[in-house]
Amino acid sequence: MHVTRYEQVSLITMRGEVDHDDTDAVEAAFAEADQAAPCTTAVDLSQVTFVDSMLLNALLDAHRRHRADGRDLILLGPLQPAVHRLLSLSGTYGHFKIAGTGPTAAS
Repeated sequence: MHVTRYEQVSLITMRGEVDHDDTDAVEAAFAEADQAAPCTTAVDLSQVTFVDSMLLNALLDAHRRHRADGRDLILLGPLQPAVHRLLSLSGTYGHFKIAGTGPTAAS
């Protein structure tokens, strides 16, 4: 997990499996992005191959914080099938601004 700060954007890049074992790293990445307080936080999920509800909860919490602060949260894809499936099955796909939508392979 990696956070890159730009003038108006904090980019959080995630790769591989993101699950309960990564809770501290995910929380730290969002905290770092929140501290920078740019207009936008972009979360690159294009290389995430497995997710569980921990990431979904972190994304929903970040979405609420950003909305309350008048900031944008954007998920970057194309989304891998596991991420696309989690957002679709949970009914939260429409909660997020997503750039590069859709799964990279048939789910």
